[in-house]
Amino acid sequence: MSHTTSTVPRPTRIAKARLGYLFIAPGAVLVVTFFIFPLGNALYLSFLDFDGISANPPFVGLDNYVRLLADQLAIDAIGRNFLWVIVGTITPLVLGLIMALALWTLGRGSVLYRILFFLPHLLPVVAVGVVWGWIYNPIRGWLNEALRLVGLESLQRGWLGEPDTALWAVLATAIWATYGFVLIILLSALGNVDEELLEAARLDGTNAVQRVWHIVLPQIVPVFILVTTLTLVGGFAVFDIVFVMTGGGPANASNLLGTYAYANAFQLGNLSYGTTLALVILVLSVPFVIALNLIQRRLSLRNIR
Repeated sequence: MSHTTSTVPRPTRIAKARLGYLFIAPGAVLVVTFFIFPLGNALYLSFLDFDGISANPPFVGLDNYVRLLADQLAIDAIGRNFLWVIVGTITPLVLGLIMALALWTLGRGSVLYRILFFLPHLLPVVAVGVVWGWIYNPIRGWLNEALRLVGLESLQRGWLGEPDTALWAVLATAIWATYGFVLIILLSALGNVDEELLEAARLDGTNAVQRVWHIVLPQIVPVFILVTTLTLVGGFAVFDIVFVMTGGGPANASNLLGTYAYANAFQLGNLSYGTTLALVILVLSVPFVIALNLIQRRLSLRNIR
């Protein structure tokens, strides 16, 4: 009895492996050059006392990490970062989902609205920060002027100049610039929702909320988690909008890890401590990214089955 075999000859397997390595080589080089090497260099710097100038900076071991644990400004910055991540992630996700569902029902008529809502995300961060700085201006700002016109002068503030409102004002600006991105991604995901299931549920007498909760959301959850991951990581690593609008002030009231690390590294000349603070951003964000990635994979496999 003859037996046929489907095994691939060894030379063919080797050729395929080589071809695979050839395809992944450019990506691997980029990862090593722009992630692995900088990360290793940052870890090395965190064990030194480097001011950015000295040719032979002393090795200080874990001193920078011990200093971080005793640095109240750093602890406060971490707390503000978590506040930013929570509010700055949930709010654009909720707004983006609501607006995406609303535009999804409009069909073709939503093209203009998509462009309008997505425009803030396309604008340079510096432009967004400058424009909103004018809006928050305590003397001629549009926000205070609008409050005056409706008789709410008591609510007028120096929004970016008061410790109680500075962080919230910058966060509101970041949300305005972010939710359009969430909207567009979720709107694209809604285009793949099974219309037959929706129609069947509609014939069964379900209301709009029930259809969204039981039919629409389960089908777009993997995309929703992806957007959540991107928004969350951006919340931990946020720097530009805060730096442009307040620089971390007033009185460190809007200082986050990114701005505090920058100040230590490039303004105070302590590059090693600034690098240590920047590594904290990585340490805080990676567990969330891994957890969300695992959830997304499981949900994707479940949908495939």
